[in-house]
Amino acid sequence: MDTTARRRRVQKIVSQPQNDFYNHDVNMFTESPQNTITLAEFEELALERLQLLRIIEQASLKGLKQFSEDWKQTIREDLAKSGLRKYIRLMGGYSSQTEHDIQARRADHLSHFILRLAYCRSEDLRRWFINREMDWFKLKFLAQSQDSIMRFLKHNSLTYAPISNELKEELKCELIVSTAGITEVSFEGTDFYKVPMGEVVSLVRNRRVFLQKGYAFIVTSDLVVCVLSKFRSQLSQSLTVYNHRLPSVDDDRLNSLLNNLHNTYTGKEYYTQTEKDRVDPALIDDYSRKHFPLCMRTMHEVLRSTHHLKHHSRVEYGLFLKGIGLLYDDAMTFWKQELTKTADGDKKFEREYSYCVRYNYGKAGKAVNWTPYSCNKIITSNVGPGEHHGCPFRHWDAAILKQKLGEHGIGAEGIIPILDLAKGGHYQIACTKYFECTHNQPPVMTINHPNQYFEESVNLSKDKSLKKS
Repeated sequence: MDTTARRRRVQKIVSQPQNDFYNHDVNMFTESPQNTITLAEFEELALERLQLLRIIEQASLKGLKQFSEDWKQTIREDLAKSGLRKYIRLMGGYSSQTEHDIQARRADHLSHFILRLAYCRSEDLRRWFINREMDWFKLKFLAQSQDSIMRFLKHNSLTYAPISNELKEELKCELIVSTAGITEVSFEGTDFYKVPMGEVVSLVRNRRVFLQKGYAFIVTSDLVVCVLSKFRSQLSQSLTVYNHRLPSVDDDRLNSLLNNLHNTYTGKEYYTQTEKDRVDPALIDDYSRKHFPLCMRTMHEVLRSTHHLKHHSRVEYGLFLKGIGLLYDDAMTFWKQELTKTADGDKKFEREYSYCVRYNYGKAGKAVNWTPYSCNKIITSNVGPGEHHGCPFRHWDAAILKQKLGEHGIGAEGIIPILDLAKGGHYQIACTKYFECTHNQPPVMTINHPNQYFEESVNLSKDKSLKKS
């Protein structure tokens, strides 16, 4: 895959005939792309696929049964909200050959190989990527019709042929008893396949298949188990090869993107609001209690009680306030009033603190309109002694977190699952559960940004007010 530095996006520059190369929704990804794309599209495809895989992961962490209709519907809704309708199309099993289908399959193919470059770099990254890609592969495969599955097998030279009618009739009783979902009525219209039992270990373990002389007899829908086994093995080997070849990627632009991709925020950006959306500084105390996530509420309470925050905390909290609508002049007044309550406050503010406010708003330093930190950035930040930034679910001791949750009115029925999620490393899901416990209903989407938390909380409050009126 070649890239250029041109910023104008090129929709269609391919060396293969697309209708031949992208003729099926399900792809084993055995053929590397030979396309030429721009650097801008390279980055866009990478971020879109990362967002797809994160949405799949978050749907599973919500407690929904994998591959259930509720699980699939949650993924569809989150993809739609994120503007990733091309991937919704691949979940539908349409098997059509429209231009939209071709472009969706092209994006699926290119983005998979781009993420291979980013996720081959360590064992943890490889494990995460393989698991998410397995889920996405299976999700697409299960949506296919029987004819579409046969075309997929033929296209990928996977030799699975139905057993003869004579053998099927001979084993009828055993197959009906041993195969989940098969009845006397459905048996005649169901194809069975004879495969080595080693290819379907999960079915054997769960006693969902008939075994005879080292072979398992499976239905068409269970072929996904065999195909997934081959897909996982092939992908694992490929990532190892990619890791060995990484030093040959000698492009600072690509390396910077790929090295930092796993921690890249893929959601909405929160810029300085207009005068219309201005937040009155006098309302911040009230907003803190009602609408702030735990991380920002903690820093606000520390600021109010001690009239001080260390540098990294001021930056993190200051950008959050900027994102909710605290305009520059109001921010300068807010910080000055609070930080000058200590001795020698006025001189110290002008000498040490005012620059941070100006810097956050692009009035000093690099003159960049900085955006608030995402959950990923906050979670991966370092928090030293006496500092109050960072993620409570990641950086706090369990006893302190439990105490703080209790102080915020959360009962044991809410505290226990939050602590379990935090202990398991699911920090954003823990924050989402915290939102649910403090608002008596879950947010629209899994929390992945403090300003998203604030926005959803405010919108929920407005909705409740409208219903009352």
